[in-house]
Amino acid sequence: MRATPLRPGRWRKVVTGAAALALAAGAVTYTGSATGAYADVQTVTDAKTASDGKQYWVQNHLVTKDLARAEGGTPKKWLLVWAGDENIADTLVKDVKNLPGTLGGGLNKIKNALPGPDFLAVIDATQGSPTYGKVVNTATVGPLVENEPHHMQYVWHKGDTIYAGALFAAATYAFDVSALPQLKLKGVSLPTNTLGGSVPDAYWVLKDGTAYGTYMGGPVVPGPHAYADGSTQIGNGFAGSPGEVVHFGQNAQVLSESPAATPQGDNQKLCDNLPQLGKPTCANPHGIQAREDLNTLVTSDYAEPRNIILDPVKQPSPYLRRPTVRTWDISDRNHPKLKSVSYLQDGPRADPADPLHAESRAVMETTVTNLPGHKGAFAQTMQGGAVFYTPDITAAEPHWIEVFDDGAANKAIYANNDSNGGSSNGGWIQTSPDDKYLYRAIVGRQKGTLSADDPGTTGGVYVLDIQKLVNAGDRIEDIEGRIDTKAKAQQGGGGDLPTVVGAAPINPGTPGAGPHWGAYDNFVLGSDGFYHETDTPQHLAVSNYFVARSGLDGDHKVNLLNLGPDGKVSVDSNFRDEFTGQVGINFNRKSWPHGAFGNAKPHSELFVVADADVR
Repeated sequence: MRATPLRPGRWRKVVTGAAALALAAGAVTYTGSATGAYADVQTVTDAKTASDGKQYWVQNHLVTKDLARAEGGTPKKWLLVWAGDENIADTLVKDVKNLPGTLGGGLNKIKNALPGPDFLAVIDATQGSPTYGKVVNTATVGPLVENEPHHMQYVWHKGDTIYAGALFAAATYAFDVSALPQLKLKGVSLPTNTLGGSVPDAYWVLKDGTAYGTYMGGPVVPGPHAYADGSTQIGNGFAGSPGEVVHFGQNAQVLSESPAATPQGDNQKLCDNLPQLGKPTCANPHGIQAREDLNTLVTSDYAEPRNIILDPVKQPSPYLRRPTVRTWDISDRNHPKLKSVSYLQDGPRADPADPLHAESRAVMETTVTNLPGHKGAFAQTMQGGAVFYTPDITAAEPHWIEVFDDGAANKAIYANNDSNGGSSNGGWIQTSPDDKYLYRAIVGRQKGTLSADDPGTTGGVYVLDIQKLVNAGDRIEDIEGRIDTKAKAQQGGGGDLPTVVGAAPINPGTPGAGPHWGAYDNFVLGSDGFYHETDTPQHLAVSNYFVARSGLDGDHKVNLLNLGPDGKVSVDSNFRDEFTGQVGINFNRKSWPHGAFGNAKPHSELFVVADADVR
């Protein structure tokens, strides 16, 4: 069936009626485009009815000329990037932070200042391909806008559903990517399906294809919320506290909700809540990874989320950023039970006058080891700028120690950096599949963060050798080396502690402009002409965007890096934007396959291969 394409400039006004016609007809395909940049686009829509009785969809916008080039020859490897449309609410934050100045310009200040569709970009990541780095599809979601696309799972395996979170919309999308570059929508979870939590963040896919997701914010409605396990928690409302872990089926149906809060509450001094709760809590889970063979799940608490959005200029309290990591018993996969809450400790550069930048603050992410002989896990702090480790996540009360300070990698990333890891704005951290290396992305410290004359630091990617550490045993006492002086924080703790083996700057010389998120490429092309999973990734992908309305935005570029077997890493200079010719795919552009909607915000990415091309 053919249909007249929507003109991008009218999308926001006519989407409801046009979408209704398209969905009534099922999958709609047409050829043609309203933009010169993408002259021939095929559109295919897939819709599902959600629990509210309304239809939700993903609409593929496939670039015909680039797909034609892709036919035959080497099978494709794709980079999927979950991205949000930039609008006036994002750009005004920069204006407010830079006052005195002007807030003039209004809706004319940026191209297409009103909300447009958010999307998954499908980019050719096949090295040597004539369409390498080209966006061959933008799969837009609807009818929800202002999703603020955030995280997906950390790695994709053949047959996995892709779970993608909408930070502001409190929705979780489930996508079928078996026939890439085209996607289908398997289902969507709405806020009314997860009343025990809000603000979905990250996902971990289990071997049965279901997934755990962290919902960082509190129950949707303030006051008492009764969970299926019989417990009741008092929350302070949407995007507040306490959060939860949600178990999703492969169509995004909610299988269970498990509270992250303890019955007795958490440390009152270290855990602020706004508004205050009778039992203070740090339970705002962000990062999430599991070891199914150990029946253990690990989550890391980042922040009470709404407070870093409501006032991006002056944070209400440093104690809204969390110092805690939680472990869960997942022997019963559908009923995770909170097992322990650990408080990370401040390190040698902590200043009581500046608790926000102490090593323990804002435990954004965690990553587990992978091999059967290892039981450890890592956690990293965004404002604290440090990496912590516990050798045994199965312990009743895991003991975590600082094993690396981001400051010790600063000069390896960029020679002109100082060696202060505070407020490194680190995000992604991930063990390699063979447990040899730890990959880390840091935005870098923004200019003026620690003092008026603070020059800030260049961000980038660094790689740590963790082999001695993970093989040191299951007890803290068996680990040699400690980060217990400022000198060791800047130079490394020695002994079994990690050492830098590779580093690469992103936007060298520009402070606070590095990547927030990343993913490793777990596929290699075999001699049989099919892709196979590998334990030694050869590439990484990173994205330079956090959350604009928090005051930490980014230049909206996605870069690929080449990764050697020794951990050496370098930016891939062949992965270039199809319009500017510059290194890195620029999501600040006038046009997309889905229309002239202007800039977009790429938050997370995954390497994915069509099922037919993987063995």
